[in-house]
Amino acid sequence: MELSRNLPAGGLYVHVPFCARWCDYCAFYSVIAQPDRLERYVRALIIELEEIERDFQPQTLYFGGGTPTLLDLEQWRRIATALRRRGFDRVNEWTVEGNPRTLDSDKVSLLRELGINRFSLGIQSLDDTLLQRLGRSHSRNDALAACALLRNAGFKNLNIDLMFAIPGQTLAQWETTLRETLALEPEHLSCYEVTYEEDTPLYEQLQAGRFSVDEDLACDMYDLLVDLAEQAGFRRYEISNFARHDLQGLDEFPRWSCQHNINYWRGGPYCGLGPSAASYLHGIRWKNWSDVDRYCACLENHQRPEEEREELSPLGRAGELAAFGLRMTAGWPYALFLQITGYDLRREWAATLEDLIKHELAFDEPDRLRLTARGLRCADWVAQQFLL
Repeated sequence: MELSRNLPAGGLYVHVPFCARWCDYCAFYSVIAQPDRLERYVRALIIELEEIERDFQPQTLYFGGGTPTLLDLEQWRRIATALRRRGFDRVNEWTVEGNPRTLDSDKVSLLRELGINRFSLGIQSLDDTLLQRLGRSHSRNDALAACALLRNAGFKNLNIDLMFAIPGQTLAQWETTLRETLALEPEHLSCYEVTYEEDTPLYEQLQAGRFSVDEDLACDMYDLLVDLAEQAGFRRYEISNFARHDLQGLDEFPRWSCQHNINYWRGGPYCGLGPSAASYLHGIRWKNWSDVDRYCACLENHQRPEEEREELSPLGRAGELAAFGLRMTAGWPYALFLQITGYDLRREWAATLEDLIKHELAFDEPDRLRLTARGLRCADWVAQQFLL
């Protein structure tokens, strides 16, 4: 089954909110892993999985976290069996995120055997000092060993997550990590500038004046990322995402781009399972409770674990899609946007488009709206112009 790179398909996301320890920068919902809590979560997840509406057939699966690879072999087998019962294992792309320290040969071999064909490895840095600064539990050697394990198990689609503008990180350190990562020959790179979210240790340290943010250095790091990635045969297809491209790839996106994320950016339906996971089906968006125990209790009592639900207006949803889709370097083809949303970008947001083009934040192209390099750097501000 081949997923169209243009039309949205449908994705299933499973949030595994367990970590061995909390990283100093992370604001995603997570809890420290405990065996009894993990087991209760798996039982509840399988119940929720069985209750997904019968006409939903995802073409991508994504297990994110947290740290999904904290699940043990028996738990993975049970989850895979439940997915198979629903036919959800017949997907084009099945991604699992993992921390290098949680992997061993038995686990990666089982994941490959179950049908996972894309792995996203949270390396963040190959500098041990910076890994400690981030509060990561793994080391440089753990990361390199994990890459070898995944390749030996037969994974041919490997994403590596990196972070830059880490407090104390120099441009030279970033270049070293980039070059060493590219030498590992992953198919995909996801590279994110450190952000400072409230209620995280890094935010508290910033507020206390223990370090300062150097925006010029962060920009230099991003420019270096773009240059080195392109020299190594990667194409940037979204602000933070780069994928290898070869002659078998399509023009719109490089061959090894993440199909699950493209589905989000192109406005496809998605269903989220697990605590704090969000869904969007039939014009309705809902989110599960960000509380493992409450999530499990709801499902054990045959109740939906929803914290909130809203029905979006068609125009409001179209504005959201305009905003998020412009993060992609391909931008929004006008005809495709009209086909998906029923709205014409050039008509509904005529003044916005004119202003973006005037200030050289977007290109004036006949078939699509696409941001310039300057526009991509201001993508969050650009997004707000469609969300007002």
